[in-house]
Amino acid sequence: MRSRHILVFLLLFIWHGEISSQPHASAVVSEISLQTTFETNGTGGACAVPGQTWSHIAAPRDAGWSREKLAVARQYADSIHSSAVMIIQGGKIVDEWGDVSQKITSFSVRKSLISALYGIYSAEGVIDVNQTLEQIGVNDSPDPLTREERQARVVDLLRARSGVYHPVDFETDYQKKTRPARGSHPPGTNWFYNNWDFNALGSILEKKTGLKIGDAFARRIAEPIGMQDFRPDDVYYLGGPVSVHPAYMFEITARDMARFGQLYLCRGRWRDRQIVPENWVEKSSHAQEMVKMGDTNLGGYEYLWWVEYGGVHLAEGATLPGMYSAQGAGGHYILIVPSLDLVIVYRFNNEPQQREIKAALFAAQKEGIYDDQFGHLVKLILDSRS
Repeated sequence: MRSRHILVFLLLFIWHGEISSQPHASAVVSEISLQTTFETNGTGGACAVPGQTWSHIAAPRDAGWSREKLAVARQYADSIHSSAVMIIQGGKIVDEWGDVSQKITSFSVRKSLISALYGIYSAEGVIDVNQTLEQIGVNDSPDPLTREERQARVVDLLRARSGVYHPVDFETDYQKKTRPARGSHPPGTNWFYNNWDFNALGSILEKKTGLKIGDAFARRIAEPIGMQDFRPDDVYYLGGPVSVHPAYMFEITARDMARFGQLYLCRGRWRDRQIVPENWVEKSSHAQEMVKMGDTNLGGYEYLWWVEYGGVHLAEGATLPGMYSAQGAGGHYILIVPSLDLVIVYRFNNEPQQREIKAALFAAQKEGIYDDQFGHLVKLILDSRS
């Protein structure tokens, strides 16, 4: 079977409640140490973050890793045509393979990236996640939302439970056939991996902040944590005549994805700054219920992250309690394993030939990696701890 995200994409096209709003200040880090630094992660433990560039663990064997077993994992990664893999523990690289500086469209990893912005702006009071679409003034065109659909709250969209089953421009024929009928589920009552929700969240963020998504991400995430490659124009849009809410895509490198994963592993904190509110990370990384695709349990889904729930997350026996991930079509992952102080980034190069809907749709549905393949790779990596 394909990965959970690939399955959702191909079948439905990949593309909790309330959160307290506390005053939150944020500032761009102007100077970044060349050394790995440590801060408390909010749970009493030390959480390491990289400096201007990633550093490597000098002696992986002394840190509890087997070079021989890592070599086996790398050989397998090569066999499934991986573009890049990064293994981060303690804020340093255990091992890395491929081109970690190559920008590739991350497809639905975009959702976890924008979720962090919602955490920041909701804490500052710029966005109230309990407001309804009607209160914000969000609609669609040429086919408008019904009054009931406009009662969906922002938090319902963040949890993919809006009940708004409006068509979008960037979707497959299968999604059109399987999307629930409009009006079939009241807002907040039914989980459905819904492009309309994710796209509308982009429109709402831009409306409320007055910033393009790329600019907001650069100012509030990429610059403060020292992303090496991200630029605002790495976010591009895919829209059309069906909906006024376009899909937004992030081209991003593996090493920048690893920084984002480390930010979440550190519970939203980077050195002495709380970049993403800790309670937002907590809500994003703990599920309240099992979500399903037909009869298949997928684990949890909260605030645009896939979350281990009931022992379900990865295939091939690779699931560990508390792990969670951002996932994109074809094979793009940020896997966070708090119990091991571990971040794993995986990339598959299915970059669209052009920044337009047909090319992106073709690229997203190209042969990528499968659920059992990624699970097997993660299992090999986890088993490399000696």
